[in-house]
Amino acid sequence: MPFIEANGVCIPSIGLGTWELRGRACARLVEQAIKFGYRHVDTAQMYDNEREVGEGLRASGIPRDEIFVTTKVWTTHFAPNDLERSVRESLKQLRLAQIDLLLLHWPNPRVPLVETLGALANVRRLGMARHVGVSNFTVALIEEAIALSPEPLVCNQVEYHPYLDQTKVLNACRHHDMAVVAYSPIAKGRIKNDETLTMIGAAHGKTAGQVSLRWLIQQNVAAIPRTARIERLSENIDIFDFTLSDDEMARLSAMGSARGRLTDFGLAPKWD
Repeated sequence: MPFIEANGVCIPSIGLGTWELRGRACARLVEQAIKFGYRHVDTAQMYDNEREVGEGLRASGIPRDEIFVTTKVWTTHFAPNDLERSVRESLKQLRLAQIDLLLLHWPNPRVPLVETLGALANVRRLGMARHVGVSNFTVALIEEAIALSPEPLVCNQVEYHPYLDQTKVLNACRHHDMAVVAYSPIAKGRIKNDETLTMIGAAHGKTAGQVSLRWLIQQNVAAIPRTARIERLSENIDIFDFTLSDDEMARLSAMGSARGRLTDFGLAPKWD
């Protein structure tokens, strides 16, 4: 599995997103994904499935140190004592000694960022997380976080797919040697019927979804497609045997705009 490298971290370039996956089905999907070759699994406190993700990790039989596990702290736990307590609970749910990447799930303007980042750094120093980062941060928030964080921030996890222009965030992350991890990388399934992506895919013997994932990988962006279907697991990881041309990359990039955002609600910051 190829990696995305940034600021001392190596993140497997394709991972499994687990939002909305629950119970036995979640554990089984995680187990099967790892057996298919996935080495990156993404969860969050808010998903309410950390226990099942941990069960899937153990059931796979793959050594713990070969799997990169991300979880995210929910915004109601951003006060320093709450943050540390919530991470201990995440470790207990996952039945892990350490999380590979711990992220702040969304910005929370009600808690001073300096306090939250201090707590995040302390969790890393205590050995509960190997690396720390953020999610859904804008350029302004990235700049503020970098200036305030006592420990390196290695990642910003954001919505990213061909319909959403994320050029500003990408450039800011690259400037600070932060990795970008794309959630909703196939636009919550909307990609699969797209005429342009389908046509490009046909030229390579691939699906529209595979083209979207490949477009991200070729930008040195990791992707965490979510699926509830085991047969889709093998499709999403089968993207390393073809390359999009510069022209194809440009055509896909030209599709993006600010209007393409799919995840936007009350918690959201003022987007770039």
